[in-house]
Amino acid sequence: MAYATQTHTGSLSLLDRFAEIREQAAEAYAAWRIYRNTLTELRELSDRDLNDLGISRASIRAIAHEAAYGQID
Repeated sequence: MAYATQTHTGSLSLLDRFAEIREQAAEAYAAWRIYRNTLTELRELSDRDLNDLGISRASIRAIAHEAAYGQID
């Protein structure tokens, strides 16, 4: 289970907190868009093209996840 960690110390103003939340949301959305675009592009490839790349259809989601969020532990 993943837990959110706070990166700030001390007390931030309400506006600073909103700005931080907005920045985190923008980063999460950008990563999600990379995931969706990669997933869509790989799913559109033919089985022959995927085979040439050494990718099975079963691994498409894992590859898209790694492209967007980094290496899976």
